[in-house]
Amino acid sequence: MECTEPDCEETAAVELHIPWAENRVVCPGHARVLARQDGVVADPLPDAGDEWP
Repeated sequence: MECTEPDCEETAAVELHIPWAENRVVCPGHARVLARQDGVVADPLPDAGDEWP
């Protein structure tokens, strides 16, 4: 599965639960940045393997 962020072709490894928007699946790089916002919860995808450190 590919990261849902615009112009990103990395493999998604994390599902972000965002209270004010729909959940998104993103790569680890985007997850590290976006999960810093208050209320956002990052859940590693079950098949992410070593993608999510």
